Amino acid sequence: MSIVLRPLRSDDSARVLAWRNAPHVSAHMYTDNAIGEAEHARWLTSALAAPDCRYWIILLDERAVGVANLVGIDPRNRRADWGFYLGEEAARGSGVGRAALYVLINQAFGPFGLRRLTCTALAENEAAWTLYESMGFVREGRLRDHIQKEGRFHDVLTFALLDQEWAAARSGVEAKLLGTGIDPSSLAVREA
Repeated sequence: MSIVLRPLRSDDSARVLAWRNAPHVSAHMYTDNAIGEAEHARWLTSALAAPDCRYWIILLDERAVGVANLVGIDPRNRRADWGFYLGEEAARGSGVGRAALYVLINQAFGPFGLRRLTCTALAENEAAWTLYESMGFVREGRLRDHIQKEGRFHDVLTFALLDQEWAAARSGVEAKLLGTGIDPSSLAVREA
């Protein structure tokens, strides 16, 4: 199984829009409206041009299956927020998410030279925050009634991982990847 992150391109637009509107993805986003083509086009233009953001397509055996990102990259304070989702349902539950996050973390703490990665998740998205904690992320807080979605308010959990925490957790994560048949040395970021 080969998992590679390659830069998001404008020709990914239709696929990414379909993923963003897919029920298994949108259920965990902070909005509950269907994303229209004009709104998506504005987002994509911004995502491709923003100097403090990097977006990648997650490739599983050269097939696009999801999106990963670093946003709010702050070189001075050496921190960023991150996120990812698997748009192709068939890729879920196979270790692809863990592998993509592994690549993303290594990219952040390696070439980007960051010290701190942060993320959030809806409190009811246990699959997400369980994954984050298994990768070494520390739960830093709970934002009560933070997001209104589908007519009710939801709590949001906040997480962070420091570079030295990743250094301590990395070998354990690699063992988990190997246990699912994914060789960590085969995971990569492709520049084009």
